[in-house]
Amino acid sequence: MKLIIQIPCYNEETTLGSVLKELPKNIEGISKIETMIIDDGSTDKTIDIAKKHKVTYIVAHRGNKWLGNAFRSGISKALSEWADILVNTDGDNQYPGKYIETLLQPILRGESDIVMWDRQTASIEHFSVLKKFFQWLGSLLVRILSGTTVPDSVSWFRAYSRESLLRLNITSDFSYAVDTLVQAGSKKIHVSHVPITTNKPTRPSRLFSSMWQHMTQTLSILLRVYAMYHPMKLFFSLASVFFVLGTIWVIRFLYYYLTIDGDTGKIQSLILSGAFLTIATVFFALGIIGDLIAKNRKLIEDNLYINKKMYYNKK
Repeated sequence: MKLIIQIPCYNEETTLGSVLKELPKNIEGISKIETMIIDDGSTDKTIDIAKKHKVTYIVAHRGNKWLGNAFRSGISKALSEWADILVNTDGDNQYPGKYIETLLQPILRGESDIVMWDRQTASIEHFSVLKKFFQWLGSLLVRILSGTTVPDSVSWFRAYSRESLLRLNITSDFSYAVDTLVQAGSKKIHVSHVPITTNKPTRPSRLFSSMWQHMTQTLSILLRVYAMYHPMKLFFSLASVFFVLGTIWVIRFLYYYLTIDGDTGKIQSLILSGAFLTIATVFFALGIIGDLIAKNRKLIEDNLYINKKMYYNKK
């Protein structure tokens, strides 16, 4: 069984060497271990460091294309090189390489297709109380919408089986973290997690400038991907809210009209009700249209899975 350890990099010359040195050389159940960096437009000596440590594969982007595209490039290369398992870790040395063997165990035992590292964010000392709260809240929202049970949804230290890589289609440029989780839940790909600790941060994130940018970008991706795979649930839920509001204002108008003083001064309730019910009707229509598109998307993705399997097996 072949393992490829992938490291997306953007100007990681100061930490990449330490990351590569810590990667395991032998793992029980794995016959071959190879390394790969995805150089996402680095302007420092990242590639030189990778060559110095004899990295097996170097995939280089012209310019910075963000993490989602880097991960997509890594999947394509791993599949073409016949990887049975792909592990993704960071180039900033946040995730200890010694835990990779632990991360692989659920896949090697045939229990899971995707295994995530639970950073146990509530116990991370350098996280503020506010950041811990939003990490918990964000992961709770991802669990609800994805149907998975992972406690740390934005951890990038993950292991993927070959089958899961063939099934997943990265649709986000910014990050693949919640994108792949919603897809995994929708496609019944089994996801598990293992609790492991992190190293202390070596630098600020280069993917986002602040916690708020990360939150807004992640929430945007989460809602968009959820709408792609579950449009009926999303739009019908929104429609139901406006339908209830519209109905309340209709009842209010009828109550005053029939029992108190006719429609004097209450016509605004009828107007507001009409607006809410119109919005509800639009959302209901969007849900039906979105569901038809989602069904078509499933057929396309099933065909894409077969095509990718044939293409990479032949290659």
